[in-house]
Amino acid sequence: MIFNTKHKKLSIFILLIFILLISMFLSILLGSVRLEPGEVISCLTGRDASSVASVLIYGIRLPRMFAALLAGMGLSCAGVILQSVMNNSLASPNTIGVNSGAGFAVMAGLLIMHGSAAYSSVFAFAGALITTLLVFAIAYMGDQSRTTIILAGITISSLLGAGINTIKLIDNEITLNITTFMIGTLNGVTARAIRLPAIGIIAAVIIAMFFGRAINILNLGEDIARSLGLNVTVTRFILLTLSSIMAGCVVSYAGLLSFVGLIVPHIGRRLFGNDARILLPCSALLGAVFVILCDLAGRVIAAPYELPAGIIMSFVGGPFFLYLLLRRKGGRRVNA
Repeated sequence: MIFNTKHKKLSIFILLIFILLISMFLSILLGSVRLEPGEVISCLTGRDASSVASVLIYGIRLPRMFAALLAGMGLSCAGVILQSVMNNSLASPNTIGVNSGAGFAVMAGLLIMHGSAAYSSVFAFAGALITTLLVFAIAYMGDQSRTTIILAGITISSLLGAGINTIKLIDNEITLNITTFMIGTLNGVTARAIRLPAIGIIAAVIIAMFFGRAINILNLGEDIARSLGLNVTVTRFILLTLSSIMAGCVVSYAGLLSFVGLIVPHIGRRLFGNDARILLPCSALLGAVFVILCDLAGRVIAAPYELPAGIIMSFVGGPFFLYLLLRRKGGRRVNA
C-alpha cells in the first residue's frame, strides 16, 4: 500500500514535469503573433538566430516565460511557508497582505527614486517582510486564531491600499503604470528586469527546501516543536524572511499577482500530502505550471488583445477561496 502511494506520487510528479515542459513550449509558441513549432525549435537550437522569430522569442517570450515560471515557484512556496508558520490554511501572500506590503514599498520606492525602478526588488522585499512580521505580531498579541490573522491581513491591506492611492495622487507618472501593477501582469517583462529577482527567488526556494523537516515539526504545534529541540522563534523568523523574499521579488516585476500562494499549496497537499520536504518542491512545480498557463490563457483568449495574468488568476482563485471558506464551516481545520 505504501509502495503504491509512493509510486502514484512519483507518477504525478513526472506528469507535472511533462506538463510544465509543454506549457513552457506553448508559452513561447502562442501569443498575438503565432509561431510555427519548427520556427521555435530552429531558434532555440541556434539554427535561425537572425530571424524576426528569433528576436521575438529571445527578446520577449523567453523572458516572459521564465518570469511566469519564477513567479509561480516563488508565490506557491511562500504560500506553503506562510500557511505553516501562521498555522492557517487560508494564509497566502495575497490574503494576509504581503503582496500589498511589497506593492506599497515598490510604489514608495518609485516616488523616492523619481520613477527609477533600479531598487524595486529591495523595496519589495522590505515591504513584504515588514508586513509579514506586522501581521504575525498582531496575531501573537491577539488570540492567535486563524480568523484574527486573516482580519489583520485585510486591515493592513486596506491601509496599504490607501497609501498606494495617496502615491497615485502625488505623482501622475506613477499613476500611469499603477493599473496593470495592481492587477498583476507579465506583459513587457524583460530579461534585465528579472535578473536580480530571479536570484532572490531561486536562492530562497532552495534554502526553504532545507527547512522541510523544521516546517513539519512546526506543524505539530509550538509546544511539541520546542520539546523536540526546535528553536521556534528563530525558525519562524527565517521562514518568514524567505517567504518575504519570494513574494517581494515577484511583486517587483509582476505586480500584485493574486491567489497563487493560496490555491497551489492546497492542490499540492491533495496530490502529495503534508510532508513539507515533498510539498515544497512539488508546489514550486505546480505553481510554475499554474502561472504559465494563466499567462498563456490571457494572451490567447482575447488575441490580438491581452488579458493580464492577474485577471485570469482572480477568476480561478475567487471561487476557490470561497470553496475553502465554505469547507471550513464549523471550524474544521485543514492541516497546513
